[in-house]
Amino acid sequence: MPHQKVKVGIIGCGNIVDIYLKNLCNVFKNVEVAACADLIMDRALAKADERPGVRACTTTELLRDKGIEIVVNLTIPKAHYEVALAAIKAGKSVHNEKPLALTRKEGKALLEKAKAKGVLVGGAPDTFMGAGLQTCRKLIDEGIIGEPVAATAFMLCPGHESWHPDPEFYYQIGGGPMFDMGPYYLTALIHLLGPVKRVTGATRISFPTRTITSKPKYGKVINVEVPTHVAGLMDFASGAIGTIVTSFDVKAHGLPHIEIYGGKGTMRVPDPNNFGGKVEVNTGGGWTEMPLAHIYAENSRGIGVADMAAALRGGRKHRANGEMAYHVLDIMHAIHDSSKAGKHVEIKSTCERPAPLPVGLTPGMID
Repeated sequence: MPHQKVKVGIIGCGNIVDIYLKNLCNVFKNVEVAACADLIMDRALAKADERPGVRACTTTELLRDKGIEIVVNLTIPKAHYEVALAAIKAGKSVHNEKPLALTRKEGKALLEKAKAKGVLVGGAPDTFMGAGLQTCRKLIDEGIIGEPVAATAFMLCPGHESWHPDPEFYYQIGGGPMFDMGPYYLTALIHLLGPVKRVTGATRISFPTRTITSKPKYGKVINVEVPTHVAGLMDFASGAIGTIVTSFDVKAHGLPHIEIYGGKGTMRVPDPNNFGGKVEVNTGGGWTEMPLAHIYAENSRGIGVADMAAALRGGRKHRANGEMAYHVLDIMHAIHDSSKAGKHVEIKSTCERPAPLPVGLTPGMID
């Protein structure tokens, strides 16, 4: 007899909610979105109107619903901790958008409270479960490039004030290029190479102010509170050495998203902000594009929630789990801490490489 679907409630109905609703309602077969909530009730009502069977309610009402087992927390980063903690206290598992929380203290508290309550904590990104990064993982595990010895990762752009309608938060505490985009790159690297044991960082605020050139706030000057160019060296527990650079200060570049260097060859890894993309390998005879070995090459945000639901029913560990999300948070803080202190920082947290997805899944399935 098939397992009953896991009921999900979504808190936060901003721009990102649409893809979650699309996939959780239409793609993944083991979940059912029961309700959505937002501080602005009209937002929740609008999203519920688009999805038959989904009701709009307040956050308090959603958390009181005993039928809802997983809360998907799509609130702004500074609210992640408060909302997630309330969900855990209500006896519900919670999947946070990235980052898991703003501080290490908050992240630890979520994991400890969840363990005490017997519920699960997870966090975005779940892009590593897509066809591109799963294919990379399979090829690395099969030894196509030999033992990985090093990696590079680059996320470089000129910032968001030219296009984003409300870009201030990118330059405030909790923002910056590392906390904004670092989770995608670090999660991908941990998925491929395992946990990090030590980091060294260099950071700077290149421009103390930014001027918004997008509407509706054209001409407003932003004070920059966080480093906008962040470079980190990472010693992985496996012995590999990684380099990551994230920046809002670069007008143009020709660098790859991620490359993995092994004893037998090099792998180009697709954009970790996407689910598909091109996987290329060079073992000495030029670059060869490798066929994707897995499904979910399209935008499959929400797959981490479906995987959490499968873990709840099957008693296994979910892949986009809280330990990995906390490890990513710890690394990001440590890179900034290293720059301030002028020394290496040992990473106190760790996690397991998440299990790869099986090959040959049919759409909508996880196991």
